[in-house]
Amino acid sequence: MWAFDAIGTRWCIDAPEPVDTGAVREIIDDFDRTWSRFRDDALVARLRTQPSVDLGSDAPAIFGLYDRLDDLTDGAVSPAIGASLEQLGYDAQYTLTAHGEAIPALRWRDVHRDGSVVTVDQPVVVDVGAVGKGFVAQRIADLLPGPVTVDASGDIVHRGTRPLRVALEHPLQPDLAIGVVDLAPGNAICASAINRRTWGDRWHHVLDARTGEPTRDVLATWVVAPDAALADGLATALFFVESDRVLDEFPEVGCAVVDATMRVRAARMTGEIFR
Repeated sequence: MWAFDAIGTRWCIDAPEPVDTGAVREIIDDFDRTWSRFRDDALVARLRTQPSVDLGSDAPAIFGLYDRLDDLTDGAVSPAIGASLEQLGYDAQYTLTAHGEAIPALRWRDVHRDGSVVTVDQPVVVDVGAVGKGFVAQRIADLLPGPVTVDASGDIVHRGTRPLRVALEHPLQPDLAIGVVDLAPGNAICASAINRRTWGDRWHHVLDARTGEPTRDVLATWVVAPDAALADGLATALFFVESDRVLDEFPEVGCAVVDATMRVRAARMTGEIFR
């Protein structure tokens, strides 16, 4: 097993054959150089000052997924959320101090795209955190031949030979689990929870792009899907849309949701929820 830290996350890659570490690093570094809103030299940072930027070959896939999430959540999940996060203190300096009241994001539907080129009529801070880690994990798994499991701090792509048992972390007591999932080979599981990044007396990182305010109705979500970027994005979408709608529109996925009352709803996931 190869374990390392990158893009703010602990990664573990488990494979029976030697891993091409250089190729893995290249995928991660390329993503970071293009998409990190915490880097002044990232390609995406140019949208703060330039009206049009070519964001490279991954942009159509990433933004195409965001189009689906935007439609699903009626604009609540948007890659234009960066300025809203920075306003509340989740900025490059990690000040974790709000700079004023919450501000809504620029509507994603108002951003013009032509392939990989993004054009805006005002500065925009792009943050692809809702899908980014899953996207990178999937790219790494697709790169590596043979059986492999890529674990990006709980966002997991499993290409092993038998199911992998994954614990679902309790959102209020991280040393406990609310259940387990048996992740079948060829699938990914991604999670989102408000307890992972909280500060002050009311702020966390899962914001409604329509208002810039943190959501309050859901504590944690998990999604199992054939693709990790999709699982990652839908795990965020479930903070804003009922699970039944997600299951109807994405028949290939399963999910679990813990709401603010600690009620757990789960469907199309092999495993057990602890009642």
